[in-house]
Amino acid sequence: MIRYLLDANVFIQAKNQHYGLDFCPAFWDWLIYANTKGVIYSIEKVKEELTVGDDELATWAKSLNEEFFLPIDYSTTQAMREVSRWVDQNYEMGAESNFFETADYYLISYALAHRFTIVTHEKFTTSTIKIKIPNVCRELNIPCLSPFEMLRRQKVRFILQPPNGLNTPSH
Repeated sequence: MIRYLLDANVFIQAKNQHYGLDFCPAFWDWLIYANTKGVIYSIEKVKEELTVGDDELATWAKSLNEEFFLPIDYSTTQAMREVSRWVDQNYEMGAESNFFETADYYLISYALAHRFTIVTHEKFTTSTIKIKIPNVCRELNIPCLSPFEMLRRQKVRFILQPPNGLNTPSH
């Protein structure tokens, strides 16, 4: 079974764009359901990023059970060495120091240590100034895909339920 580890931008962009908590609750319900089935997770460092604000996403993230956001463990800290080594060899000093302070560093290390597929909106780039998750994943053989690819692979369908008083559109 493929297990997915979600980047903070998956939650943030979902809330701000495609799957607002107010009009697409099915997306958020599916994340919780998939977590209970052992498919969807994130890490505590991502939760920290999501709960800094005081908005509906922060409230949602705080409401989740502790199994949703996984803690950094010994295996992850061991994998951090391999991630650091590769980053040190391929990026400029400023990019490195910024990267090592982000949740991305921990997310990639956790995925490497525990064989997760990372889900992110980030795209591969040739820049050596900013470190992107897909770049590191490609080099360290960590599967990485977009949220839309994940939803398709999981065969997720969000079915329209018309508001009270409206008929279902005809096709």
